[in-house]
Amino acid sequence: MKQSLSVVLSVHNEESVIEPALESAKPIADEIIVVDNESTDKTVQIAKKYTKNIHEHKNTPELLNKPKNFGFSKAAGDWILSLDADERVSPELAKEISGILHSSFDIQNSPVGYWIPRQNLVFGKWLQHGIWYPDYQLRLFRKEKGQFPAIHNHEFLAVEGRTEKLKGHLIHKSYSGITEYIDKFNHTYTDNEAENFLKSGKKITWIDAIRWPLSDFITNFFARRSYQDGLHGLVLSLLQAFYALEVFAKVWERQGFWEYNSKDLAKGVKAEFQAKSKEFSWWYAKELIPWFMKPKQIVKKLLGRL
Repeated sequence: MKQSLSVVLSVHNEESVIEPALESAKPIADEIIVVDNESTDKTVQIAKKYTKNIHEHKNTPELLNKPKNFGFSKAAGDWILSLDADERVSPELAKEISGILHSSFDIQNSPVGYWIPRQNLVFGKWLQHGIWYPDYQLRLFRKEKGQFPAIHNHEFLAVEGRTEKLKGHLIHKSYSGITEYIDKFNHTYTDNEAENFLKSGKKITWIDAIRWPLSDFITNFFARRSYQDGLHGLVLSLLQAFYALEVFAKVWERQGFWEYNSKDLAKGVKAEFQAKSKEFSWWYAKELIPWFMKPKQIVKKLLGRL
């Protein structure tokens, strides 16, 4: 017996992107639920072409996942797929989900949730490295077995039970331009992250103004290999570093712009940049210098053959 699927979207002024999302979900959805967060454009008008199940909710940009939980509470399906308006269900993913719906469910042994890889299209390009891929998202889950914590905006859905990974992609038409990217993290994400940092009781020091952005750049560009995405990868790694600096600056602002009076500040800055320079060089050697140019690796390979 086929199990049923509710597709839930929480939207705010999404007239330019919502129709392809709804169209991609229609073949597998037994019902589509749209939670509208005080849209002032044609979002609701477009959604009505696909569903009558539309609910109003106060717009909460500081807690984007709160109205998603509200939408989950309205679902009647055995399974729920949480979908954003700028996402598309790929044909491969639709086929996988359909297979799950047509399989038997063992409450003791079957997974209650599935992680789905996302193809993030940023500035017109599918990014395949860095924080952008595979970017697994827990979006498909058994009804009443999962919800978002709704504590901050960068969080995963939490489920009660075992999870597995799917292979089919969610196609995410992310940022189309620089202004959109900066506006979104400036007015939504960094404010939220700064507030949650303060609520955690953690402390910042002046050196974090250097460490956070430099660490984020090195992690994304080298450790997560964004350099393989070319100029897109470089620019986005730098923007991610700026994101980290902005979070620090907003925490500092909320703490009253305290001063660090020290005659050794310049020396401290120099020392930190020197330390990060060594880390930068280590990653460069590890990732970009061919093995045959690394003496230690040559010795290891020769010893391995003896």
